[in-house]
Amino acid sequence: MLVQSREKVKSTPFSEFVRNGSAKEKRKFFDKVIKETVAVQRAMIEESKACR
Repeated sequence: MLVQSREKVKSTPFSEFVRNGSAKEKRKFFDKVIKETVAVQRAMIEESKACR
């Protein structure tokens, strides 16, 4: 069985946040992301309705 060593990569601020952020901080962040995504999707739906 061949075992390849993993190449170390530089941590990013996001990966540090995911690893070290509190549950409260993560929840707040992902709630914001979800709300913004829903708003964008609703805008696309309204735009597509206007094109009919």
